[in-house]
Amino acid sequence: MANLTHQLLSVTVVLAAVQLISSYSFRNCIAEADSDGKTFNCMHRNAMNIIDIVSDLPPSAINLTILRTRLTQKALPNNSFSNLVDLQHLRIDNNSLTSISQLAFQGLYQLKTLNMSLNKISALNPSLFKDLQNLTSLFMANNALKRLPEDIFSSVLKLDTLILRQNVLSDFSGIAKSVAHLTNLTTLDLCFNNLTSLRHSNVSLPQSLTVLYVCKNNLLTLGCKPSFLSFIKILDLSYNSRLPTKAFDQIDLSTINYLRLRSTNVTVVEFLNISNINASHVDFSGTGLNNDSMLKELCILLKKRLKEKNLKNMNLGNNGIRKLTNNTLSYCPNITGALDLSRNNLKSAYCLEFLGRHVYIEDFKAEHNHLSSLEYCKTNKMFHLKKMENLSYRYNRILKVDSYAFYNTPNIRTLQLNINSIAFLHRHALKGLKKLETLRLDNNLLTDLFNVTFEDLVSLQILNLRNNRISVIFKRTFFNLKILNTLDLGGNKITHFQKSGLDGLKSLSKLYLDGNQLKQIDPFLYHAFQDTLTVLDLQSNQICFITETHESPFMNLSRLTDLKLDRQRPNGLTVLPRTLLRGLYSLKSLYLTNNNIYHLAPDTFDDLTDLSFLTLDNCCVGVKKLEPGVFKNLRNLTRLAAENMGIQNFSKEVFGNLTQLRLLQLNRNAMQTLSLDALMSLPMLRYLDIRDNPVSCTCNNGPLQNYTKNNTNVQVVYLYNLSCQHNPKLKFYNFDTKVCRGDIGMYLFFSTSAAIFLFTIIPLFYVKLYWKMKYSYYVFRAWFSEQWSRLHEEEENCKYDAFISYNSSDEQWVMDQLLPNLEGGGSSFRLCLHHRDFELGRDIVDNIVSAVYSSRKTICVVSRNFLQSEWCSLEIQLASYRLFDEHRDVLLLVFLEPISERQLSSYHRMRKVMLKKTYLQWPGSDCTNPTQAQELFWNQLRRAIKTGTRLETEEYSATRESKEAEDFKDERSDENFYLQP
Repeated sequence: MANLTHQLLSVTVVLAAVQLISSYSFRNCIAEADSDGKTFNCMHRNAMNIIDIVSDLPPSAINLTILRTRLTQKALPNNSFSNLVDLQHLRIDNNSLTSISQLAFQGLYQLKTLNMSLNKISALNPSLFKDLQNLTSLFMANNALKRLPEDIFSSVLKLDTLILRQNVLSDFSGIAKSVAHLTNLTTLDLCFNNLTSLRHSNVSLPQSLTVLYVCKNNLLTLGCKPSFLSFIKILDLSYNSRLPTKAFDQIDLSTINYLRLRSTNVTVVEFLNISNINASHVDFSGTGLNNDSMLKELCILLKKRLKEKNLKNMNLGNNGIRKLTNNTLSYCPNITGALDLSRNNLKSAYCLEFLGRHVYIEDFKAEHNHLSSLEYCKTNKMFHLKKMENLSYRYNRILKVDSYAFYNTPNIRTLQLNINSIAFLHRHALKGLKKLETLRLDNNLLTDLFNVTFEDLVSLQILNLRNNRISVIFKRTFFNLKILNTLDLGGNKITHFQKSGLDGLKSLSKLYLDGNQLKQIDPFLYHAFQDTLTVLDLQSNQICFITETHESPFMNLSRLTDLKLDRQRPNGLTVLPRTLLRGLYSLKSLYLTNNNIYHLAPDTFDDLTDLSFLTLDNCCVGVKKLEPGVFKNLRNLTRLAAENMGIQNFSKEVFGNLTQLRLLQLNRNAMQTLSLDALMSLPMLRYLDIRDNPVSCTCNNGPLQNYTKNNTNVQVVYLYNLSCQHNPKLKFYNFDTKVCRGDIGMYLFFSTSAAIFLFTIIPLFYVKLYWKMKYSYYVFRAWFSEQWSRLHEEEENCKYDAFISYNSSDEQWVMDQLLPNLEGGGSSFRLCLHHRDFELGRDIVDNIVSAVYSSRKTICVVSRNFLQSEWCSLEIQLASYRLFDEHRDVLLLVFLEPISERQLSSYHRMRKVMLKKTYLQWPGSDCTNPTQAQELFWNQLRRAIKTGTRLETEEYSATRESKEAEDFKDERSDENFYLQP
């Protein structure tokens, strides 16, 4: 009963609290968790049109992305976003839209950015943007626009960026007219269209325009006025393969800071001769300068044009250069900034000796070439590029790096050798690079690292060795890297570290060991940087615990904030020792995804008091029920991802202490319900994902439905797609809860209790009160049929002296003995016999009731057959009720044969009569003097019939019975005839 009271109280509290809890959802969109309901993503949705997607979004939305949807209607209808009056940034790219209605953007007065790229829009209405007065950026790339209406941008005067690349625009004059009045326009991108010239009528481009991209068109000429480009600073004309040099004749390019002419028909030297552009601002990549003579000619011209001044940057990439001699660039002005030789056909760098006198270069790139090795460079001790800080040989075919390969560049700070095929790195290859800060050797074929390999890199801060074939880290390999901050060894084949393999890393903050073959976590390895390490990545190794560990390997990593243990191969961690995470008091992010942990102990995360992000996705399939208290100390946790864990329970005991939790992902689990108590205990929750759970549409989830339907603080992701477990066609958010207005559980409890009580009591009533109820029923029926008055007539008006109740098997005794002795022989008693005196056609029970109450006495002729007869039982029961309930002496028992006490034990009413009344025993023929005994029997019976029906007091009755016994004592000559009290 106490439990029931507690349940009722809990239900009352929960239902009352539903109004205090708040949540919301959207049919096709998700609000970003940390955006306070201002940023929405609507991706991969099916809908009639975009209005259906955004119809339920709040007016407070500021950022909206609608991406890769499948729309039935490919047109953007009028007033598509009329409810989003505060919208500032809108993406509707990649939705296969074919047209946009005139008033599609009506009311979006605050919109600043609009992206309609990657659709199939072929035309724009002139008044399409009339309400977008604050628009600053418009992206319409990858569509099918053929022309722009002249006044299309008349209302968007704040527009500064217009991207129209990858359309089919062919009329530059129309484009110029449409943007001429945009006094704030700075960037115009017209690449990948069908423009054949920049010819235009009497219009000018806005003076604010500084960036113009016209790459990948079909330009045959520029065709513009000489001053048309006089305000442009960045001009890209690349990949117009038929654009000739003469197209630039008399065109003012004096303001150009960067000009790209890659893959055009322009001859660079000729172009420089006819153009007023600053020669140092031209990008020479892809201009066909593929041999020494052409490069020499260019260098001489540059030196002449720059009047002996230094050249800041020079890009010679993508020219097909196969080889550079020591004299190739000697005629060029001094290059003091960057030289880019990427995407050529260089097979050797020759220790960069071809740079000759260009010793002041700061940045050199030779990426995407055919370099196969980096040679020994100590032979020329006089040639040093002391100013060079950045050197990149990425994306080559380098197989080996010889010793002292960078002897000529001792001061470089960034060296990129990644994405090559380096299998041999000489122990002294990096010798002398004492100022190197960043070294990238990732994505090569390195197998061994030695203790002298990095001994000179005393300034190194970032070392990337990812995706090589390193299997062992030898002792003292990194011993001299005292200030190394980041070490990336991920994606190798490391099985173990030698005992001092990581010694010397006194400043290490980030260590990446993911994707290796480590089978255990050795605590001694981290001793060297126990006070500095903040990030440790151990994912995708072969770590597996068979039994509980006694001590945490991370115990001394007091500053560790990020730990990744996900995706252990081949079968996951299996066991997560309860002591594994001990001591990680500073940890903020923990990754345990894609493991097969079969149990999470309640104290597993006890030490992670500062944890803010925990992901358990796919980590523990089979856990089913999380232990109460497993998250009890994670009071600072803000994001919990627990997708596809097989969780069946969501209770306050498990999640109740996550008071700072803002994002909770529980999708693809096995929960049929979520405890409202548990949700109430998460006051900071703003994002809840329960998709793909078998949530039941039953009364147990009625409060949960209320929680998810009408409130405004907690976002329940895609609630309207959540189906009922038993019928996927029904949706959880609107299943019928009318039958749940009361507590159906309580009703079932009471109804079940009542049914059990009745099924228990009815048999007892049947045994104890069956005949009394039956008697009452028939008495009532008799009364109802106006016979009640006849049943209660006065004694002197009774119709019969006695009603004889007997079994048909005893009928011969009644007819031969009883009837002659009571109705004949001068006795003249009026007897009622059922075969003679019952009224024909009347109900037999009515006849019995009438006979009992119409007779002064009821004589029951008792035999074993009598006791087995239902009708005889009814007759004696009726008579006994009259005896006991109406206090009338109306019942006489005559036993035809001896019946033991045991045989009478089941006839409670008869035994009760025998205890209070005298009964007669018929003397059989086996007695000594049967004639005299039978005569005495009939005299006693006649006398009993003649006595009054009113019961005397117990004292008078006892006196009378005693006197009668004394009177007949002398007459009893047979021991088998007896009177018994």
